[in-house]
This record gives sequence, C-alpha cells and structure tokens, in this order.
Amino acid sequence: MQNHMATTKVESVSWSCLPYSMLTLKTRSLATNASFEADQVLDKIGLELQKHPASIKDLCTNHINELCKKRELGAAARLLQLLRDKHAINSLPAYNLLLAAAYEVNDTQIVTHVFKDMLLNRLPMNSTTFLNVAKAISKSNDLTLVQSVVQEISQLASDTLIINRLIYAFADCGHVHNAMLAFDHMKTFKLKPDLVTYNTVLGILGKAGRVDEMLEVFASMKKADINPDIFTYNTLLHSLRRVGRFDLCVVLIKEMGKAGLQPDLITYTALIECFFKSGNIEESLRLFQHMKTGDVRPSVYIYRSLVNNLKKLGKSELALKFLEEMKLLGEDLVGPKDFKSKNR
Repeated sequence: MQNHMATTKVESVSWSCLPYSMLTLKTRSLATNASFEADQVLDKIGLELQKHPASIKDLCTNHINELCKKRELGAAARLLQLLRDKHAINSLPAYNLLLAAAYEVNDTQIVTHVFKDMLLNRLPMNSTTFLNVAKAISKSNDLTLVQSVVQEISQLASDTLIINRLIYAFADCGHVHNAMLAFDHMKTFKLKPDLVTYNTVLGILGKAGRVDEMLEVFASMKKADINPDIFTYNTLLHSLRRVGRFDLCVVLIKEMGKAGLQPDLITYTALIECFFKSGNIEESLRLFQHMKTGDVRPSVYIYRSLVNNLKKLGKSELALKFLEEMKLLGEDLVGPKDFKSKNR
C-alpha cells in the first residue's frame, strides 16, 4: 500500500458531546484496582528515573510489558494515562504492547478504549498499532464493532488517514469483509473516500480475486470525481491479468493514454504478460522494445517472463536471444536490490 499516511490531525471537538465511554479506559468496577496498581508502578518508575533519567521511555515500556505479562491490562492502561497526563510521556512501543496483549486475551474493551484514547490525544500510531486494533476487532466476530469504531473515528478525525490505515490493516490480517465494511461505513458517516482509500480498496479486492466488485468500486471512484493515478491502473491491470480479462486490460491502457498517464515498469510488465497469455507475441515484443527505447529500465523479472513464455510457445531461438541479453545487462537491470532500497 502506498505510504501516504502522515501525522494525524484532529478537529477540535466538544468533549461534553462525546459518550462517557470514550473518555475512560476501564469500567468503574475495575478502575479502583487498576489505579492502585498503576500508582504503585508509577512511584517505582519515579525512583528508577532518579538513577537513570535518560531511559524514561524504555523504563515505561518495560513496566507496561510486565503488567501485560501478568494480564493486568487495566493497570497498564491506567499507567499509560498517568504517564501521559502527569509527565507528558508517550511511548508508542508501550501502547502497542498493551494493544497486542489485549488482542491475545480477546479484550476488545481495552483495545477500543486505548485506540480512542490515542486518537483523542493525537498520539502517534504506526502500522503495528492499526494491525493490533484490526486483529482484535476481527477476533471478536462482532460486526457492529466495526461500525462503532468507524463512527467514533469520524467524530474525531479531520481526514480519512485513520480510516485508510484501518481498512488496509483489516485486509492485511486476512479480514477483507471487515475492510469492506469499514469502507462502506465511512461513507455512511460522511467521511469522503480519497485517492488512497480507493487505491487501497481496489488492491484488496483485486488480490482477493473479486474483480467484478473491484470494477464497481473503480466506476464509483470516477463517479465521485477522483482521478485515477498510475497506481490505480497498475492495480487494475495486474488484477485483471491474473484472471484472464485481457480485453479489459486493453481498454484500460487506452484510457491511461487519454488521461496522459505514462506507463511505468509495473504497467509494462502486466501488459507484456497479458499479451503473451492471449497469444499476441508480436504485441508483447513491440511493447518490450517500446519500453527499452523509452525512459523505463527493464527488470530481471520481465526478461525471465519473456524467456519462459517464448519457450512455452516454441520460440526457443528467440528465448535464447533474450536470455543472453539479460546476462549481458546484468546489474543494469532492475532487480531485488532496487525493490529492497525502495522499501527502506
């Protein structure tokens, strides 16, 4: 997924209008014991900091970890609150530890309250945060919880970044249904999907092989006046190629040209493979030559695809020619090292 996520901005809200459950981390019956335990740990942290003042976040994370191991999750949640409110200390690893521990014991109350608390206080979140939240919600098998979380996020977030990341996290942990529920509910609660939202959902549906739904979402994207980008078209082409919808691939490449979008390596790879699968060798080779004469550097993968497909079609001599060419170019080709450097 494209990494368009930035620091979350939160609109000013009237706290009196929010449900009381959003402003507390545990029920009243558990709060007393949790507070007592948290206060004890907080005092202990204070003593330790006198000896090691520079290691404050590590100390806090370690103590949260110990509480989580003992399954004292209410105390851990309360401690995070105290550290934030009294000392302005926010440790993302500590929050992620608590969310992971709550997921393990299927405590969705802790997960949802901590997640809301992070939103309310504009705390940083990463992919691990969203994955833990998505896994916990999915594990509960409570479909109304998806709606509830999306609704409450809609009251706090000023843009769609949070929902986008949650949708991706649902799919990442194997719960496509919840990802699509979140996508549907965000529109219900007046959150407008953006380009990242649509690209994320198209990728999810394409990967799941649900190409008819993917095309419906693509149509709704254009209807909403969201202009597709190269990532959109590459996602569609790759997904359609996988299921043999080569006719639609041709339509999309023409549409790309009209929109003024130039094909990149991913586009060419999908199209060359597409024409090979449909038996149009000449068009595949024409596209390959067009790519080489342009500004797109070929990859080792596309050469291997050419060689393998030509061999299957009985074009052994031509396959050998491309194999020798691939060996000659060697390090000049795009390979695993280039993708690794991009992901760092």
